Amino acid sequence: MSGPSASKACYIGLMSGTSLAGVDGVLVDFAAQPPRVLASHGLPLPPGLRDELLALNASGPDELHRAAVAAHQLTQVYAEVVQALLAASGTPASAVQAIGAHGQTVRHHPPGARLRGRQVDAQDPEFPPYTLQLNQPSLLAELSGIAVVADFRSRDIAAGGQGAPLVPAFHREVFGQPGSSVAVVNIGGIANVTALTGDGRVLGLDTGPGNMLLDLWCARHTGAGYDRGGAWGATGRADKALLAKLLAEPYFALQGIKSTGRDLFHADWLQRQLQGFEALAAADVQATLVELTACSIAQALRELPWDEGASLSELLVCGGGACNDALMAVLRRELAPCPVLTTAERGWPVDLVEAAAFAWLAWQTLQGLPGNLSAVTGAAGPRILGAIHPA
Repeated sequence: MSGPSASKACYIGLMSGTSLAGVDGVLVDFAAQPPRVLASHGLPLPPGLRDELLALNASGPDELHRAAVAAHQLTQVYAEVVQALLAASGTPASAVQAIGAHGQTVRHHPPGARLRGRQVDAQDPEFPPYTLQLNQPSLLAELSGIAVVADFRSRDIAAGGQGAPLVPAFHREVFGQPGSSVAVVNIGGIANVTALTGDGRVLGLDTGPGNMLLDLWCARHTGAGYDRGGAWGATGRADKALLAKLLAEPYFALQGIKSTGRDLFHADWLQRQLQGFEALAAADVQATLVELTACSIAQALRELPWDEGASLSELLVCGGGACNDALMAVLRRELAPCPVLTTAERGWPVDLVEAAAFAWLAWQTLQGLPGNLSAVTGAAGPRILGAIHPA
C-alpha cells in the first residue's frame, strides 16, 4: 500500500478509557470530507498494568514511583499501537502530523466535584480542581518519531471547566445533522452524552457509570473481564428497590454541566449501595446495574434543554456498551419511540469514535484552534487544548 500524499492531513488518536479494557488507536485523514479512517488497531492492557492503573485510582504507598512506572509501561503499549497503524496503512512516521494521546485518567477532581461521598467546594484549598492522566508523551514522541499532543483536560480545568467531556466538539463535526436533534452517547467505563440540537447548539455531560460497575461485578462473580454481549446480565431480573437506591446518588440529580469518574463510582460505592440487598442473586444485581446505566443515560437526555417542541430524532451509541445487547435493549425501551442505533450505522465503528476524537483534538491544537466547548465543560471560554511534545 502506498503512503499518503502531501494533500493528506494524517493524525493518530490513542485512547485508553476508564474501562481499562485496552488501547484503541486510529489513523485518520482530516483533509478528506468527511474524515477518512486509514487504519485502526487495538491492544489489550497487560493484566498487571491494568491492575496497577486501577489501584492508582486510590491513595496507596509509593504512588509517585508506581505512577511513573505505570505511565512508562502504558506508553510502550501506545507505541506498539502506533507502529501497527503505520504498518497496516503503509504510512511513514514522517507523514503523520501528530499523535493525540489522552493518557490514562487516574484522578479527576473538577470544580464542584463529588468525591468519595462528599461534595467538594470549588474554593476549598485542600481540594483544588485538577485532573491527572498517566502518560509519557515525550517518550512516545521518541519511540514513534511523531509529535505528540497530550494533557488535553488541564487547560479547560484551568479556565474553570470540568475538563470533560471533550468529545462533543468532534461529535458535532461527524454526526451533526442541521435541523435535526441528534444525541451521541459513548458508553465506556463512564457514559457521556452529547446533544446536537437542531438549532446548532452542542450540549454534553457525563451521565454516570457506563460499563465500569458492570465489569467490576461481572469479574467478581464470573471471572470474566466483562459480560460479553450482556448475556449474563440478561439471565437476571432487575430489582426495583435496588435501582431506586442506586439512582438516589446525588450526582444523578445534579443539573447542567458535570463530569465524574472512578473518584465517585468505585467498588466501595457499590458495596455501600448493596447493603440490605445481600440476598439478591449476582445475576439480578448485574441486571439492575444494566438498568442503572441505561436509566441514568435516558434521564440525562430527557433533562437536557433541547429545542422547544423538538423531539430527539436518533440516539447513536458508541463505546463498549454498544456491544451489550441487554443494555441496548433497555435503552431502546427507555427512549422509545426514538431510534437507538450504533455509530457504526453512521459510518464510525463503535470502538474508534473516542480515539478518532483525540486525533481530531490534536489536529485542532496544531492548527491553533480551540478544542473545548464551554457550553459543555463550563470553561470561561474556548481554549486551545493540550501540550505539544515535538518529535
